Amino acid sequence: MSNGGGISEAADAGRRFGPLGRALVIIPTYNEAENIQAIVGRVRTAVPDAHVLVADDNSPDGTGKIADELSVDDEHVHVLHRKGKEGLGAAYLAGFSWGLEHGYGVLVEMDADGSHQPEELPRLLTALKGADLVLGSRWVPGGRVVNWPKSREFLSRGGSTYSRLLLDVPVRDVTGGYRAFRRETLEGLGLGDVASQGYCFQVDLARRAIKAGYHVVEVPITFVERELGDSKMSRDIVAEALWRVTAWGVRERVGKVLGGRGASGGPGVSRAGGAAAGATAAEATAAGAAAGDGRAAEAAAEPRAVAPSGEPRAAEAADEPRAAEAAADSRAVEPSAEPRAVAPSVEPGAVDPSSDGREPGAPGDPR
Repeated sequence: MSNGGGISEAADAGRRFGPLGRALVIIPTYNEAENIQAIVGRVRTAVPDAHVLVADDNSPDGTGKIADELSVDDEHVHVLHRKGKEGLGAAYLAGFSWGLEHGYGVLVEMDADGSHQPEELPRLLTALKGADLVLGSRWVPGGRVVNWPKSREFLSRGGSTYSRLLLDVPVRDVTGGYRAFRRETLEGLGLGDVASQGYCFQVDLARRAIKAGYHVVEVPITFVERELGDSKMSRDIVAEALWRVTAWGVRERVGKVLGGRGASGGPGVSRAGGAAAGATAAEATAAGAAAGDGRAAEAAAEPRAVAPSGEPRAAEAADEPRAAEAAADSRAVEPSAEPRAVAPSVEPGAVDPSSDGREPGAPGDPR
């Protein structure tokens, strides 16, 4: 909630949040020529003050050239040309680095194919006034998916369930890729050692934020399956998500048994690296690693905050029981109440304030 003076306050603990600053929407692209002009136009209409950064991986279909043309006509549109296809996580890290260098206060992740609706971005930004990280969620009441077969929904829900339970992260849509970060959050997450190249990047950032004590909020969204272009999913992406999520979970549990810090490579920040987004790789782990649980349905919960308790930032959240496992409500409902705090069982630690979240060797100046 806002006190009217540019400072927001967490309703559950009285924590005050500073103003957001300028927003940068990062849109990674590879062969999205059919989609890029439409998605950029929708972002500019939905949030006229926002800037857009197209991070193009040298698309053979000319996506980068189209983005350049858009940037000539609109000073709010920027293009980051990368040398080749290196994965979603690498593209976002490069975009984060560019955005932080250029002084943006909010950095947003958004797919180029229209599955993340720009018209819902104002709700994510409003929620960010009282949070460190906002996740667009398909699996809380009011969230839903459109034009998906049941098999795809099963994989998505199951992947989120597998990741959430194995990593002990109380997020209903841990694999989702529609997100808004405060710059301070990214600077504190220790992104310099994020090593994965695929989609479980999203799982890694969510677990780092929660275990570091940041105030995380899930907001319901409607995820729409792409109509144009091809999905970037592959067996390699699925395999990476499966082994990374499993490795993180095993390290967490071994660390607890041995009295250590689990998968953390430093105080409060996990150091295993990773990658996943939307209904993608980590979600597909449910098919192989979480098979056998016929209920692969993700637990439904009201739009809520997810934050640890007991350490400096963790004073934000009040302990509450987790929501019971249930099928998600597919009806689109606007959130009408303040989010609820959910406390994970892992105690957060300090975050290395020296990390600037940049990817070493980030690409050069955009056009």
